[in-house]
Amino acid sequence: MEKIILASQSPRRKQLLEWAEIPFEILVKHTDEDFPAGLTNEAVAIHIARNKAIAVRDFIKEAFHGQLSQKIILAADTIVVLDNQIIGKPLDRNDAIRILRSLSGKKHSVITGVALLHPDGELVFADTTEVVFHPLTDDEIVYYVDKYAPYDKAGAYAIQEWIGVVGIQSVKGDFYNVMGLPVSRVVQALHTIKS
Repeated sequence: MEKIILASQSPRRKQLLEWAEIPFEILVKHTDEDFPAGLTNEAVAIHIARNKAIAVRDFIKEAFHGQLSQKIILAADTIVVLDNQIIGKPLDRNDAIRILRSLSGKKHSVITGVALLHPDGELVFADTTEVVFHPLTDDEIVYYVDKYAPYDKAGAYAIQEWIGVVGIQSVKGDFYNVMGLPVSRVVQALHTIKS
């Protein structure tokens, strides 16, 4: 497989592509994560992912005079949804504790929007995984936040860290989607683009 461009600084997405043995290089351009009102939750995740990919494509066109324009650009955005409300990244320690208290003992959705820009167009999709937490004690929540500082994570947690190992009751859907990328679906999409 030819090397793709990953438009993400997420160490988890990097790790997942490495596990899938997809060759890639990282190129990220800052974009706002705003979105128009009225979008579905899936459309929000796709919109943000697509904007990340477009920002990188536009930078490549300008900086490299189109030399890398034949490469596929992969971008993704993961959101957490509880009671139809999007939960972003925590603002600080208190916000992280508040978010985890709200997820405790409940089911929430983790939605990752994926955008693949390629020379012939684009392929976008969203993948949803349902996650249920056991009831979490305040001691568990505070311990996790203070030890793992999950401030760069939507929903204030990472499923592969301590809180996921001890606190998650069930996962329905793609586990790796909760880590930040439905990697098997991305592989299938890349095969579709190549064929």
